[in-house]
Amino acid sequence: MTRNVLRAAGVALLWASLVPVALAHGDDDHRAHGGHGTAKSEATPFGQPGEAKKASRTITIDMSDSMRFNPSALTVRRGETVKFVVRNGGRLLHEMVLGTPASLQAHAEMMRKSPQMEHAEAHIAHVKPGRNGELVWQFSQPGEFQFACLQPGHFEAGMVGTVTVQATAAEPPKAAAAK
Repeated sequence: MTRNVLRAAGVALLWASLVPVALAHGDDDHRAHGGHGTAKSEATPFGQPGEAKKASRTITIDMSDSMRFNPSALTVRRGETVKFVVRNGGRLLHEMVLGTPASLQAHAEMMRKSPQMEHAEAHIAHVKPGRNGELVWQFSQPGEFQFACLQPGHFEAGMVGTVTVQATAAEPPKAAAAK
């Protein structure tokens, strides 16, 4: 039992170090399009915010009320900056949140307890129904990471995808990211 308590505390501390204080969900059109204004995120185990002008490619991610992402599996190179265009073709609010499996699980638990939470971090794009959002990210560590919709019930319904970050040809492969 002590091991479970310590594990839960460790996940909570990890998540607290990755996510600043959350804001309430609202109709802020800027956030609904994936814009995060002046909000800054520090480097994370899965990378850091990227600059759109440095993106090597654009990947379109479709989200739907079937609780799926399309595509649901991506491969990028270590150091690559990707611009994601996130399209919500459904009638519900959806989001794309990048993270480690552990951080997404912890965040999903927080969302279940406080479903009105919204965040202003660069690794999250909230997208209103019928709208598009953008997220620009530089993947700095090789491994397997995830993206998910953490609206209550969506993560649990399987709205999760994977991002495999490949090591560059000049470096040896590393073990997958902590899960």
